[in-house]
This record gives sequence, structure tokens and C-alpha cells, in this order.
Amino acid sequence: MLTVRFQRRVEEPSSPTPVQHGVWEDDHIQTATESFTLDEVTLLPPCQPTKIIGVGKNYADHAQEMGGQVPAEPLLFLKVPSSLTAPGQPIVLPQVSQMVHYEGELAVVIGKLASRVPIETAQEYIAGYTCGNDVTARDFQRKDNQWTRAKGFDSFCPLGPCLRPGPLDPATRLETRLNGKIVQSAPISQMVFSPYFLVAYISQIMTLYPGDVILTGTPAGVGSLSPGDLVNITIEGIGTLTNPVISGP
Repeated sequence: MLTVRFQRRVEEPSSPTPVQHGVWEDDHIQTATESFTLDEVTLLPPCQPTKIIGVGKNYADHAQEMGGQVPAEPLLFLKVPSSLTAPGQPIVLPQVSQMVHYEGELAVVIGKLASRVPIETAQEYIAGYTCGNDVTARDFQRKDNQWTRAKGFDSFCPLGPCLRPGPLDPATRLETRLNGKIVQSAPISQMVFSPYFLVAYISQIMTLYPGDVILTGTPAGVGSLSPGDLVNITIEGIGTLTNPVISGP
């Protein structure tokens, strides 16, 4: 069952319409009392995280293309919640960066408070999975001693379009298209550290709250974004996250 967060579209609203939750089936979204077509709603990120935890170099081929080795332990960083972006909304390229990259990823959404979780029960703490894009100002990532600026610009964390409960088949494939061309393609089984391991590992460090997001890393094939581009990130059984790219002010 695929679930979504959304707002109903109205012409010239005097105030924002309420955020609703529904089940996405075919081209309709069903709530307990109403049914909407996709044209009648604006999709929102499927959760409201208190924090977004990224995992670096979690695919061996990506670690290699970045000129590094697979870390012995998960390489963690944080993306700020203000970088969260809805499906269909633009990725805004900051004028101060000359090299912004897409990074298609499987995102884990936490379902209940998780602290010091054993790996054997990690699935119980996962609400579901969605598509993510860990947009990165690569020039700043290489320049700074830490990644906050490179990962933290507004619009640098597209997420969606829906939430799918687990478990996922390890053969589930992640695919990124840039302007219709496949640029990333890999099964999630190629992750060095699995989603369950990551939930257990991270929860030993920090308490995870419902809605928190873990971006599980990107496969090889990352590349630059330019104004006018269209990025599609597809994960089998979940759907496609689509975002246009524009130049910032």
C-alpha cells in the first residue's frame, strides 16, 4: 500500500488547504471520506523529519568514482530539514556553486521512536521507504572540512512521491534519469550497509523519531545539474520522484 501526504488544490485559496494523508492507487488518492485525482492535489514530502541523516560512500562503485575506499563503518552526515523539497518542486541551483550534483537514493522513513535498536528488530522501526535525491554542491564538499554547506542549501533534499511499507526485495532497482537518459542504475543489494544495519547503527548514536529520514547512499553515476534539467529517480515498487532544475537568484 502506497501512502502520500498532500494538499488539495484550490483556485486562489485565501489560506493554505489542510495537509491530508491518503492511499495512492492507480491515478487516484483515497482518504477515509474522499477520492481525488492526481490533478486535484499537490503532493508533499511523505514525512516531516526532525532530522535527515545521510550515509556517504555506501555503494562500492560510487566510493571508487569519488576516489575513495568503502569506509569500515557507515560515514554519516546531516542534511537540514529546510532542504526538504516536494515532488515536482524545483531544485534551485545556488549562484555561489559551480558544480551541483544529483544523487539518487533509497530513503528510509522511521515509524516509531528508535533508540539502541538491535539489527534483528530494526524493521519494526521503519514506517516505509521512498525515493530521495541527496543534491550536493560538490565544489563546496571538496573545499570544506565538513559537508553542511554542500548538502544544506534550500531544495537540496527532494523526497517522495509516496511511502511504501517494507520489507523490500534486495533485487529492487534504483534508477536515475537526467533528461530522460539513464545515468544511475543499481539494485539496493549493492549497498555496503543495509537499511536494517543503518537503523540499528544510527540509533546507537542518536534517538530517531517518527518521520526521521535516512538517505542510504547513492550508486555510481552522479553528475552535474544545469538549469532546465529534469531529474527522475525511480525505485521499483515505490514510484518516481521528479524535479525540474532552475537557477537560483
